[in-house]
Amino acid sequence: MDMLVSTEWLAGELGANDLRVVDATYFALDAGRDAQGEYEARHLPGAVFLDLGNLKDDTSSLPSMLPSAEKFASRMQSLGLGDGSRIVLYDNSPHRTAARAWFMFRMFGVNQVAILDGGIAKWIAERRPVEQGKVALRHRHFTVWRDPAPVRDLAQMKANLASGAEQVLDARGAKRFTGEEVDPRGLAAGHIPGSRNLPYERLFNEDGTFKDKAELRAEFDAAGVDWNKPMITTCGSGITAAVLLFAAALLGKEDVALYDGSWSEWGLLPDTEKAIGPA
Repeated sequence: MDMLVSTEWLAGELGANDLRVVDATYFALDAGRDAQGEYEARHLPGAVFLDLGNLKDDTSSLPSMLPSAEKFASRMQSLGLGDGSRIVLYDNSPHRTAARAWFMFRMFGVNQVAILDGGIAKWIAERRPVEQGKVALRHRHFTVWRDPAPVRDLAQMKANLASGAEQVLDARGAKRFTGEEVDPRGLAAGHIPGSRNLPYERLFNEDGTFKDKAELRAEFDAAGVDWNKPMITTCGSGITAAVLLFAAALLGKEDVALYDGSWSEWGLLPDTEKAIGPA
């Protein structure tokens, strides 16, 4: 199974014994929208609801830190996602949250996981079938392990700021990156010194599908990415940073990690360096 699958492909695979479809919608900054309510009103046939907004480290004061391996495994078992499953993720969020879910599945040892290109919006636009209500699947065994390699913490980010060993790519909008726009969480303005900016929206076509590989490569190149250097992606809270990471993976780049605390951590602390203006 490819990392990115089409609606046509998924329509042909629905009903396969090993296929599981997962709604990974999460509205990080829009309290007026209810991801679970929207899922229950309309979802892809057989899809379960991931509840990505609550799949986090509850001991952290930061908004979206990764959960423990045990918590992740427990959630997967309760959703009927087990060993040997092929998992297809989709969302209906402006923040393209299926990419965050994809990153989490891969970090916790799941290789057969893909994103539905265009999400539920494209599925509905093509007049494909949907369902209402909740879907309950029987519990299945889920073997979990956590790979620390694709995650960066605050100490590692501070060390990298000093060494410059890894380039940092920020997924936030240009005005938030430069500090022209007020941070929505009330944090300091600006960005991590030395980082580059590639707003995640630039990676998509008007219909919500990812741009083709040549266009994606052009967007990364325009942002000043060095393809021979390891990369760390960041954003406001670690959500849209996963979009950049996923797109880089589509292009075959493997030495990419995500700063989980992102600006919610860096911009909060008084002792972290902040830069204002363009990259």
